[in-house]
Amino acid sequence: MTAVLALLVVLAALTGHTWVNATRWLRRPGAGPVEVTEPVAVLLPLRDEADRVTPCLRSLLAQQGVRNLRIVVLDDGSGDGTADVVRAVAGDDPRLTLLTGVAPPPGWLGKPHACWQLATRTDPAVTVLAFVDADVVLTPYAVAAAVTELRAARATLLSPYPRILVRTAADRLVQPLLQWLWLTFLPLRAMERSPRPSLAAAGGQFLLVDQAGYLRAGGHASVADKVLEDIELARAVKRAGGRIALADGSALASCRMYETWPQLRDGYTKSLWASFGHPLAAAVVVTLLLLLWTAPPLVAVGALAAGAPAVAGATLAAYALGVAGRVVSARATGGRAWPDALAHPVSVVVLGWLTLRSYHLRKRRRLSWRGRPVS
Repeated sequence: MTAVLALLVVLAALTGHTWVNATRWLRRPGAGPVEVTEPVAVLLPLRDEADRVTPCLRSLLAQQGVRNLRIVVLDDGSGDGTADVVRAVAGDDPRLTLLTGVAPPPGWLGKPHACWQLATRTDPAVTVLAFVDADVVLTPYAVAAAVTELRAARATLLSPYPRILVRTAADRLVQPLLQWLWLTFLPLRAMERSPRPSLAAAGGQFLLVDQAGYLRAGGHASVADKVLEDIELARAVKRAGGRIALADGSALASCRMYETWPQLRDGYTKSLWASFGHPLAAAVVVTLLLLLWTAPPLVAVGALAAGAPAVAGATLAAYALGVAGRVVSARATGGRAWPDALAHPVSVVVLGWLTLRSYHLRKRRRLSWRGRPVS
């Protein structure tokens, strides 16, 4: 019973931390009309995105509130006619420039190299770079609002995390863990104030950075071989003396990351090993996650069967705390709370399996993404 009570205390503390992050410390840029006068470049790297880039492009061309807006698109070796789709959607809009990318040289992964080409081939008069992924759709004042928040936070880099759209059971099990993990374990206020590079988080779907600070940090050239180039760029910014900030961007942008279970599975598999580092660290973290959030309902069932109502009640309370944390996270980031939060123990199991698969395939040098190796 002592162990169960200790579990309750830990879960209460973590759920409380989630609540504090979500209600007190998380930045929430508004989606209302706002005007920005400084020159801003929206940078969109594309590789084989012909079937889904149109909504993103249309939302970029519909941006308001930025007086001096440039949209720079890079076709990164697509073989599906992505460039033709860009030309058809953009028409003769003078704000959009379409570039043809070159293959990444040795030592570079595809995404950092595409972003670096975009950043270095953009007008140097631009003061803010806004990186956007092809699966992101922005609201009309999203760029203006995000730039305003970047300056209000006095940050070099701002990551306004989009609302993640979920449609399938796999989506609902896995995708909400992205926001839940950083709201539960990352002290947002300390992250913004601390110069420690290890205390950093960012999402590459929608990411803004001050141009001068980006170059001081070495830009994407400093993270050329990193799978999690977004987080590593945030760390590079901190190492160069800059500040970073995380925000709830659910009012500014939405993102449907993966269309199918194989895409979702492979997308997480390619990068989870980089999230944890050493396999031993991954094993410890996954074990703790399972003990804290998956074991309680199982123990409760066993305790009821064994005639131990006190233990069953305490472990059910632990399960309820875990569900509460997921609900708080979902409501803070525009996600779906019910009934998805009830399956949180299953979500943690799936995360553990994806992590194991990530290390297994990396050991066998079989990790790839969009036809390119990632490790």
